[in-house]
Amino acid sequence: MASRPSISVIIPARDAAPTLDRTLSALRAQTLKEPFEVIVVDDGSVDGTASVAHRYAPLVRLIRSERSEGPGAARNRGVGAACAPVLAFTDSDCFPARDWLATGLRALAGADLVQGAVAPDPDAPRTPFDRTVIVARDGGFYQTANVFLRRELFHSLGGFRDWAREPRTGEPRPGSPDRRRARASRTPIGEDTLFAWRARRDGARVAFAADALVHHAVVPGGVRDEIADRLHWSTDMPGLARLVPELRQATFYRRWFFHRKTARFDVALAAGAAALVSRRPAWLALAAPYAHWVAVEAGPWPAGRARARFVLGSLAIDGATCWGLLTGSVRWRTVLL
Repeated sequence: MASRPSISVIIPARDAAPTLDRTLSALRAQTLKEPFEVIVVDDGSVDGTASVAHRYAPLVRLIRSERSEGPGAARNRGVGAACAPVLAFTDSDCFPARDWLATGLRALAGADLVQGAVAPDPDAPRTPFDRTVIVARDGGFYQTANVFLRRELFHSLGGFRDWAREPRTGEPRPGSPDRRRARASRTPIGEDTLFAWRARRDGARVAFAADALVHHAVVPGGVRDEIADRLHWSTDMPGLARLVPELRQATFYRRWFFHRKTARFDVALAAGAAALVSRRPAWLALAAPYAHWVAVEAGPWPAGRARARFVLGSLAIDGATCWGLLTGSVRWRTVLL
C-alpha cells in the first residue's frame, strides 16, 4: 500500500474456502475512502483457504499456521502483523455491507470498542435447525464477527485468551468434531466476551453500531448437528460465567439462567418429574410457559409432520442444552442453568 492503512481487518480462517471468497470480495468492495488492509490468518486449514486469500493480494496478506491454535491466538497473530491504529474483526463466514468499515470507523470516534450488528445472510434459505449468528443489540457477548477497537486497547489487555482450550491436567482440552462444517474440531467460545469485559473493567468506552452491518452465513443442519452445537457451547458457558460474572447482571436471565427459555424448560422438566412421582397431573400446568414458547417457535414452519418434527427436535435440543449447562456447572464449579 502506498500509505499507512487507517484500519486493519483481521480474519481468522480455518477450512474456510467455501465462504472466504465472498468475505474478501465484500471487503474489496468497501466504500471507505481511506486506505485499509486485510489480514487473513489461516489457522491450520487443510482445504484451499490459503489459495483463496492469495487471489486478493495485495489488499490481503496471509499468515499461516500449520496447526489450529484457536481463534483468539489467530487474531493475536493477525494483530501482530497489522499496521493500522484501528482494528476491525470479522470472520471468514461473514459478508460485510459495503459501508461496514466507514460506518464502524465513525462509530469508534466516540468509543474504544464498538460492537456492530450481525444478521443472517438474506440470500440463504432458512431451515429449522440451521446455524447462523444474530446480533441486534449490545447483548454482552461482543462477538468478533463484527467488532472495532483501538489498537492501544488491544495491547493494553495483551490480546485475546482462548480460555476454553487452556489445559487443566497438562494438555489442552480437545474440541469435538464439527460435522456440520466438516471440521475436525469446533471453535472454542468466549475469548471475545472475556476480552471485552476486561476492557470494560479497565474503563473502556463501548458502543453498539446498528448500521455497521455484516451478514453471517447460514449453515444448514439437522437435529443431530444442533444438539452437538448446543452441547459444545453450553458445557463451557458456566466457565464463561465464572470468568465474567458481570454477565449475570447484564445478560443472563435472573442471574442463574442462561436464557428465559432455558429457565422455562427447567421448570417444565421439574413439573414433569413432580407429576410422575406424585401422580398428580396438575403439576404439568407449570410446563405451560415452555410449551407456549415452543408453539410460537414452531409457527413459521408448515403444519403437520414438518411442524411435529420441529417440536420434537426442539425438545431434544433443549434437553441437550440443559444437560450441557448442568455438566458445565459441575465442571466449572459455578451454577448456570
